[in-house]
Amino acid sequence: MKLYRICNKISLLLHVLASAVGYFVMEAICRHSFIEAWNYMTQKPLVFAYNTAFIFTSSLIVYLFRRRTFWRILVTLFWLILAIINGVLLMNRVTPFTGPDLHLITDALKIANKYLPMAGVVAVCILFGIVVILLLILLIKGPKYRGTLKYRYNIPLILLAVALFAGSTQIALDKRVLSNYFGNIAFAYEDYGYPYCLATTIFNTGISCPRDYSESEIKRIEKTEKNIPETNEESRPNILFLQLESFFDPTLVNYLNLSEDPIPTFRKLMKEYSSGYYKVPSVGAGTANTEFESITGMSMHYFGPGEYPYKSILKETTCESAPYVLKSLGYTTHAVHNNEANFYGRRSVFPNLGFDTFTSEEYMAKEDEKNPLGWVKDSVLTDEILKCLDSTEGSDYVYTVSVQGHGAYPDEQILEDPEITVSGAPTEEENNKWEYYVNEIHEMDNFVKELTEKLADYPEDVVLVMYGDHLPTMGLTVEDLDNKYLFQTEYVMWDNFGLQKKDENLAAYQMAAEVMDRVGIHEGTIFRYHQARRNTKNYQVDLETLQYDLLYGERYSYGGESPYQRTRMRMGIYDVTLDSIQCVSETDHTYYIKGTEFTPSSEVKLNGEWYDTVYVNPTTLMITGTELNDFDRLAVIQRSNSSTRKPLSKSYDRSCYALYADNPWKLNVDTNTDADMESEQ
Repeated sequence: MKLYRICNKISLLLHVLASAVGYFVMEAICRHSFIEAWNYMTQKPLVFAYNTAFIFTSSLIVYLFRRRTFWRILVTLFWLILAIINGVLLMNRVTPFTGPDLHLITDALKIANKYLPMAGVVAVCILFGIVVILLLILLIKGPKYRGTLKYRYNIPLILLAVALFAGSTQIALDKRVLSNYFGNIAFAYEDYGYPYCLATTIFNTGISCPRDYSESEIKRIEKTEKNIPETNEESRPNILFLQLESFFDPTLVNYLNLSEDPIPTFRKLMKEYSSGYYKVPSVGAGTANTEFESITGMSMHYFGPGEYPYKSILKETTCESAPYVLKSLGYTTHAVHNNEANFYGRRSVFPNLGFDTFTSEEYMAKEDEKNPLGWVKDSVLTDEILKCLDSTEGSDYVYTVSVQGHGAYPDEQILEDPEITVSGAPTEEENNKWEYYVNEIHEMDNFVKELTEKLADYPEDVVLVMYGDHLPTMGLTVEDLDNKYLFQTEYVMWDNFGLQKKDENLAAYQMAAEVMDRVGIHEGTIFRYHQARRNTKNYQVDLETLQYDLLYGERYSYGGESPYQRTRMRMGIYDVTLDSIQCVSETDHTYYIKGTEFTPSSEVKLNGEWYDTVYVNPTTLMITGTELNDFDRLAVIQRSNSSTRKPLSKSYDRSCYALYADNPWKLNVDTNTDADMESEQ
């Protein structure tokens, strides 16, 4: 009891000590190393102290209750669980746990096996149940504070502590101890600490209302665009964007020695066509944000730190974009990505950006074109891009997102006979990473060569913009680069009809407007703004106001209501069709399902139940083990390659009328729309 009284007297001091120790443990879990946590604490003492104060302030709530032991343990578990979640996620992905991830809590059990084995998921559930029971026992039977609860003092003092913490946050931002802009969210978590970064991504989202926002201010901005000419009614070239994963010029890294140039094609194209540096909003990660800027013409600088609009505002509403603007001129709009459809939520987001079709990995037939890390090689994209162009008689806008150059890069030598060798990195492990990366982008460069050669002979006019989405995840610093800037890659604006070469550096959010300007298209609120106001006074200030109005404000630019409606986006360019069933073996009941547009992601549903399916080729699937009867119903479903295996599109169910090789089953099959599949999910 004496010790208990002493602890009560110095409880605030113990509170501070416990907060510091608890925060150190949190960072050790997140960084997967006590040594890394120690280095962080000693090298960034002010940031460490700030986050300790954050945890201390959040735990002051215990002084409002008698069951202080219970509340202290509950607050400790809260922070500890958050740290464990982040630590587990960082073992499987580059991006840490952020505010937008909280929206996915309902799907946690569905995807838990992606991060933990099934036994681990069961163990976590059991452990969670035990913890809940113990907390309930502690709440009922645990020790109580027996002194007087002086709410008239405790509440004002807690509010004062919160106010002081808020003030210290502003001071830390002003003195640049902290930052409210995250170019690379993974690096930001390492630099500024998990509690601060997590809270920032939860509470600081969207675009804040500008101080002078009003209808008259929007009209003033629009008046500054009067120098824009009318759209050229005769100019309708196909417009292609090719976003190359982690693609940049490694010869800019001043410590690397390369046996040969890994990107000779891209370098040659930069000399012959319009090119320059491409300013991107992130480093080492954040593909979706470079994508967002390139498609919409909006700058990520005005959104919350570390925010992904794909995970926030675009889940709720449509957004003006190049696809929407070009659709109004008769274009058909396509998205192509050689990764699974739900990555970054693209399947749900792209209809809000105006895309008519989306060809993801699940709709690509080449199943063995993968690199050593399991990413689909970019060479498969050539045929998919041409398929988009061939699918219509009019003009097309095709936005392609590649994936081959994706990290994390192996620190062991996994290439048996690399075409390009690398040396000069500080460690052998880093040399191995660079060597793997350089050989991957060399293959990507070969893909660029193949694509441009085929487009050069295409019978329609084509503009193709190619660029890297961000620097690779290699821990590069400004001092490592000859160009001394982390937030840029390079671009080429290639064409097959003789556009004049014009070299300049552009930001990702300026590129779509620049391409449209070069081909005589002057449409869309945000794109006309860039064409009229780039490099003028108050360009960035007015851009922020305009972006707020279009996404979060009263939409004065549109007369009060957005004109853009969510599209009924088709998955894949062509329908999956069923043409016939052929009995291959009556003994073991093996059947060929004949049709079109089958891929390794195609799976048969038999009488509403999933059935093991073997992909044979784009026109043939095989099922075996059960006899098909006349009234059995079949459908072919394209299933997501993600761990959730959600259906993406399907053929309608049809009955089996004949099962003989000499009397094949003939069907006329329609394909379900995106809306049909959403209702099924």
